[in-house]
Amino acid sequence: MTHEAPLILIIEDEAPIRRFLRASLSEQGYRFNEAESAQDGLRLAASQPPDLIVLDLGLPDQNGLEVLRQIRDWSSVPIIIVSARGQEHDKVTALDLGANDYLTKPFGVGELFARIRVALRLACKMPAEPVFATGELKVDLTARRVWVQGQEVHLTPTEYRLLTTLIRDAGKVLTQSYLLKEVWGPGHAQEGHYLRVAMAKLRSKIESEPARPRIIITEVGVGYRLNVTDSN
Repeated sequence: MTHEAPLILIIEDEAPIRRFLRASLSEQGYRFNEAESAQDGLRLAASQPPDLIVLDLGLPDQNGLEVLRQIRDWSSVPIIIVSARGQEHDKVTALDLGANDYLTKPFGVGELFARIRVALRLACKMPAEPVFATGELKVDLTARRVWVQGQEVHLTPTEYRLLTTLIRDAGKVLTQSYLLKEVWGPGHAQEGHYLRVAMAKLRSKIESEPARPRIIITEVGVGYRLNVTDSN
């Protein structure tokens, strides 16, 4: 069983660049959404949270740096800047604001996809062998496959995103609001029932005793923590 390919959000106003990215992403097997403006890009980033964003700085309705600032207020999604602005101060400013990488137009498709692969790997904090394991749980972060006690289990895209968000900061307590923003987007930061329902379903699939979880620990009144010390 394989899960859905990573979703890439393109925020770019130049139609030829969008066509180029659309064809390239399709050829490489990625899913994608497109936005021609900052407003549409922010809306899509919130309503359909992507795995990575390709962001142009020269948007018609708002500076791309402001889009970057706004997204970083609520999400750590990898963001690769593509821009005709090649000056060092432009790159430094974008990176200081939280961009993961910066490509100057024109750029080669091979370089772009190398940068995308690196950003996605770092987002999952993948080890050299990109398999995360704790207790009875094993997750292949490249193949997007999950096993419990050696048996492969099917997770929905939301359940998988929730699990990998916890894996990304394994051992750390993640607040409910952080998980809601990361998995569902900023518009759902107060929708605690979304998280409770998804967590219950996820635990029912990966915990041997969902009522007494040993993999995903509840930190009462705060959030959840992925247990990396449980040897079962």
